[in-house]
Amino acid sequence: MVKNKWYVHPVIAVGVIINVFVMALAILWKGDQAQLWRLLVEDGIVEWMQFLCFAATSGLLAFLAVEQWQRTPKVNLQLLAFVGLSALVALAALEEISWFQRILHIASPEYFLTHNRQSETNLHNLALGNASLHKTILLKVIAIVGLTHNIILPLVARTRPGVQRFVESFGLYLPPLSASVIYIALVAVSHLAVDHPRKGELGEMFGAVHYMTTVFGAYFMGVGYGKPAVFQQPADARRVSTLFVMLMAFLLMTGWLLSAGAGAPQYLASHPITAPNTD
Repeated sequence: MVKNKWYVHPVIAVGVIINVFVMALAILWKGDQAQLWRLLVEDGIVEWMQFLCFAATSGLLAFLAVEQWQRTPKVNLQLLAFVGLSALVALAALEEISWFQRILHIASPEYFLTHNRQSETNLHNLALGNASLHKTILLKVIAIVGLTHNIILPLVARTRPGVQRFVESFGLYLPPLSASVIYIALVAVSHLAVDHPRKGELGEMFGAVHYMTTVFGAYFMGVGYGKPAVFQQPADARRVSTLFVMLMAFLLMTGWLLSAGAGAPQYLASHPITAPNTD
């Protein structure tokens, strides 16, 4: 059964709340460039939240692929969709942090030093003319796919239910229209209300959070989804939904901690250890 009341479902609502909260922070800090840079800079709160949500979403989709194989041990569109989307989202997560290059302090190979606009080991910032692959092609593709998946198809499906069944026959899903409108609206507001060279990072984070919650909502909880969900018993679904909300809050806190550089190196830098006196 399709559950359409997403706005009373904590799984979808928590994603909306987190995105609105981060958008509010960006607007609040737009007069303080130091705080805004901390929010949007490479390895800042927003970028770490993107990585964490993409990584978690990839794991969720991989779990669904395993479940699908255990239920029906044969290659079909549903299995291919789960495997393909899991790999695609994992690629997005790794690209977001340049494959852990900055974290592990790995120097870029000569090719990327020459051809990457940030001199880092990733594909989406490869130079393409006067811009990058990301800005020249990927952003346009993401915009077209995002508007089609979040606005156009859900709108058409309201009057033509066969559209949703057709999409789901390929192993995909349609996110709730109201949640999608909020997501698209936040992306628009981030471009209009924030004056910063990295304001596009906000829209990318909104998408990462939106898709993590709607993937979980559709496939695991059955929110707006016509096929059987992973958790069909109300008691189980309620417990798992609560855990998911806690996970989302934990990811946001973890993104903040990572952006703050919390860890052993920072502690040792501020508390140098002196060798004990053995005399």
